[in-house]
Amino acid sequence: MMAKRKISVKNIIFLVIIVLLIIPQTRQKIQIALHTVIAKLSPKLESDNAIEQISSYNWQLQDLEGNNFNLEQAKGKVTLVNIWATWCPPCIAEMPSLQALYNDYNNKIEFVLVSNEEQNVINSFLKKKGYNFKIYTPQSKTPETFIVKSIPRTFLLDRDGNIIIDESGAANWDSETVRNTIDELLKL
Repeated sequence: MMAKRKISVKNIIFLVIIVLLIIPQTRQKIQIALHTVIAKLSPKLESDNAIEQISSYNWQLQDLEGNNFNLEQAKGKVTLVNIWATWCPPCIAEMPSLQALYNDYNNKIEFVLVSNEEQNVINSFLKKKGYNFKIYTPQSKTPETFIVKSIPRTFLLDRDGNIIIDESGAANWDSETVRNTIDELLKL
């Protein structure tokens, strides 16, 4: 008798979750929460034999204040490139960890967060969430390395343009692994 009750409770909980995922007002919140949990497991460093170099630094971008920036300006610097969107649950899930990393490393490494959304949409999102990192929008053809099939996609580059981390999906950018990796790259 007890086993039936447990199964029924599990089934009810499962049904409630399914219903909540169907309802637009709760779907995004559940997706963000799920991706936040999943993000704790990543990112991973590229293995030494899998390290690739970016195809080109030539990428004209513009920040939300209208200032032009070419990725060439990041050449020779440790750089984190994040491609994201305000409507993307995994992107939203990893933003707090990106902000925490930015708070501690914004004057040590180059942060290049790129979204192709309208400026007012991005500004509204940043203001609502209290984020203060600089966001860029593409103004020229995207280099092959940064053409992505899914977002978020984040690349951590060393000073030579080698891709040390290439992560698709939400990740914990404020992790000990990421911080230790950046600290090592800054020593080189």
